[in-house]
Amino acid sequence: MLPAGAFAQTAGTAAAAAGVTAAQATPTPTEAEAQLAEIVVTAEKRDVSLQDASLSVSAVPAQALTEANVTEITGLNGLVPGLVVARSGGGERMISIRGVGSETPENTNTQPGVSYHIDGVYIFNSIAANAAFIDVAQVEVLRGPQGTTFGQGSTGGTINVVTNRPSLDALTGSMDLSAGNYDFIKAGAALNVPISSTLAVRGAVQHNSHDGYAYATGVPGFSKYQLDNQDETGWKAALLWEPASNFSITLNTVQYRSNNNGPAQKNVLDPSTDPRILTQDYAGKSIVNTELYYGVVKYDAGFATLKSITSYQTLFSTQAWDSDGLTTDLFYDATYNPKSFTGVYYDHTPLWRTNTKSWTQEFNLSSNSSGPFKWIVGGVYLHSKNSQYIVEYRSGANQDILQPAISENTPYDSPAVDNVTYAELSSITRKAWAGYVEASYDFTDALKVTGGVRYNDDRFSGTSDSMSGGASEQTSGAYLQPAATEGLSTGRWTGKAAIQYKLTPANMAYFSFTRGFKPGGINSSAAGGNSSYLALGWENGVKPTYQPEQLDSFEVGLKNRFLNNRAQLNLSAFIYNYKNMQFLEEDPILFGEGISNAPSARIYGAEVEGSWLATPTVTLDGSFSLLRGTFNKDYYALDPVNASRAQNAAGYPDYLFWTNFYAASVAREGARANINGNDVPKLPKFQGTAAITYANQVGPGKLTAKAQIIYRGEYQYRLFNDPGFDKTPSYAQVNLFLKYAPDSTNLWGSLTVTNLFDKAGVNSRFSDPYGSAQTYDTYIPPRQVFGTIGYRF
Repeated sequence: MLPAGAFAQTAGTAAAAAGVTAAQATPTPTEAEAQLAEIVVTAEKRDVSLQDASLSVSAVPAQALTEANVTEITGLNGLVPGLVVARSGGGERMISIRGVGSETPENTNTQPGVSYHIDGVYIFNSIAANAAFIDVAQVEVLRGPQGTTFGQGSTGGTINVVTNRPSLDALTGSMDLSAGNYDFIKAGAALNVPISSTLAVRGAVQHNSHDGYAYATGVPGFSKYQLDNQDETGWKAALLWEPASNFSITLNTVQYRSNNNGPAQKNVLDPSTDPRILTQDYAGKSIVNTELYYGVVKYDAGFATLKSITSYQTLFSTQAWDSDGLTTDLFYDATYNPKSFTGVYYDHTPLWRTNTKSWTQEFNLSSNSSGPFKWIVGGVYLHSKNSQYIVEYRSGANQDILQPAISENTPYDSPAVDNVTYAELSSITRKAWAGYVEASYDFTDALKVTGGVRYNDDRFSGTSDSMSGGASEQTSGAYLQPAATEGLSTGRWTGKAAIQYKLTPANMAYFSFTRGFKPGGINSSAAGGNSSYLALGWENGVKPTYQPEQLDSFEVGLKNRFLNNRAQLNLSAFIYNYKNMQFLEEDPILFGEGISNAPSARIYGAEVEGSWLATPTVTLDGSFSLLRGTFNKDYYALDPVNASRAQNAAGYPDYLFWTNFYAASVAREGARANINGNDVPKLPKFQGTAAITYANQVGPGKLTAKAQIIYRGEYQYRLFNDPGFDKTPSYAQVNLFLKYAPDSTNLWGSLTVTNLFDKAGVNSRFSDPYGSAQTYDTYIPPRQVFGTIGYRF
């Protein structure tokens, strides 16, 4: 089953496989012909029918993305059961499935719990996940740990963006142009050219832009400084060479550039009641450039197919944001300490620069047998170097609030260093390899058993230096001089076992056990001695390294087709045993934040997806999930909000912290609280979507009309479950789509309305783990209305 709008009818299956939606390729079928199409996904590195896969997987095709105006991964919220994509600081997208994802915002050295892929190529950095979808055929979402073929980094699941491949069959192309409110412009074009019977090229380009959905009122020089604006361009080029029926080489590149003013993160203390008006005074900025190059070589040897996937990718990102989220007067009032008669005027991060270079190599060999025994064996190597430079300013005096970040080459004795509250210069290298094998055996036409194992080896090393409080430890040269950090090596076995039984040819039940793993890593600041674990010998302090996560999943499911393939209903239920969840924790020493491990959690839930061709012209479809999860072992965690409160109550605001270092640290240490019994974060108890689609011949053309509602329930943003800061409220969103395609013209036009009732739904609540620990709301886009004209040939 697929989310709303994800179904085609049988006559359109071949067209959909070629990258053309069935709605564009087929006339309305008769009552007897109308059926749901069989959807093929690349789950577990092999093409398999979605209805035959013994796991929970959804596929959202290009047409459904267009109808809901989903241009990047955040737009998938609500379209897939259990999926939450939260916007965070620093341009990140924090992706969680069934409550398992990443609880380490603004730390790009960690691995995500939900691995993100483009055509099977692992994308290393979470900032790169906000790049626009370019020339997409469908987006596949695998829920639950992928312990064999996708392996580590997939404790929560896997998202694979499948793009359109070059075709040798015909010259095809498309163009479309959209315009709407907020000066919305979206333009795209694609062209497929068969150069010969063995060579074809395909190219696609797109541009998205709009004015800000919100604005800041206090930025010097601007009456309204736009936020949540968009100005991005991306393109993709691919070449297919197929000199023989059993051999092919595909080369691809995807390029993306964005230059935006940054997200609208509204402080919960902002006196403005309008969610789109922010009383802030710093000009946020977000620049993201990504490059991806990858090649796929396939050779069919008869008994099996050998595949090689090679990739090289780069990310360059510069981010700047208002860390206090208020104006100087408001922030001073919010931080005023009556014991010390002091307050802080501003907290700004003028630079968080990330530079990542990575490459991967994977080989796999999969059987071609039509017999009962099928298998795949493979190995993968990953190498990534992630470099970061961070500068933060905070002041108790009303200084220049727009001062730029100092260079990393600034001398240690420069007066500019005195103004720096926190800075970090680090470079972490990850080298990983894994080998896997998975096999299945059909004992009968109805009974199938699958098993697989994988060994994962991860090694982290690097250099790092950080400083806080405006005092460099260097005595010559630059104020930051990275030194080698403590290394970390992790080896883990993971795998899967599943049994599935066909109750009828159209109804299948399965049970699976899967173990997922996410590697540990290095805490750059703590490794440099800036934590109570090393500096004071306190056992609860943030440690130089953090441990791997492990998740054991038990899942049962039913996949059903009814009414002569006119209705589909898929159900699943699961229980997770989750160990050593990585999360960002405060340290008793100021600016000693780092990643710790919550020892244990239990997560369980149920999911339903369904679709029904009620008539040849009317389709009803939808999905929902019911989820619950709690921590079930004692762990006393230090919330940065509580640490700051305790520190101030003891009379040690930031600038006085170092005057009585030990006593201030003791005050913060006393603010720890037990998380046993707290809710697992980013786990809405209920979320779902429902849609009705009408498609019929009206006059000299085909009319498609669709109405959709998306609901995402409330959830806790962090594991601390602070009642004033962590509860992210629910929201509902209604979308409308209307399209008309005149016969024999290749033209079409559409009208799209998203967020019909202009709800200020909270996409996510974000509590900054660094700096002044302020809490912000980020909102879904307001009502958008735009028209599109397009041409296909």
